[in-house]
Amino acid sequence: MVIGTKGRVETVVNESNTAKAVCSGTLDVFATPNMIGLMEQAAQMSVAEYLEEGQGTVGTKIDVTHDAATPLGMKVWAESELVEVDRRRLVFEVAAYDECGLIGKGRHERFIIQNNKFLAKVNAKAVK
Repeated sequence: MVIGTKGRVETVVNESNTAKAVCSGTLDVFATPNMIGLMEQAAQMSVAEYLEEGQGTVGTKIDVTHDAATPLGMKVWAESELVEVDRRRLVFEVAAYDECGLIGKGRHERFIIQNNKFLAKVNAKAVK
């Protein structure tokens, strides 16, 4: 992993990603959970090429603010930058924007996992 690796993903606010649609509020504005998902996606995608076969990353911590609302039809995007690597722990600075400027920012942690081992552990919970 390379400190400084950056990621970026974007979407458009529509009826399916509003606060009203995901039950995090009652208004037709970009939902905070979707902003967080966009931030996580930017981080995950930014480091995917550095992973070995069979590895992935999972989000384990996020601390962000959602500072401005975004209306239906407006483009939004999230950017991430890898700022710390501690063995399997990855720390990112994340920010989200709409066409008018910054709408949220914070930090996000992910861990590198072995996909099969991780899924086996998760699926074992289902048989208990």
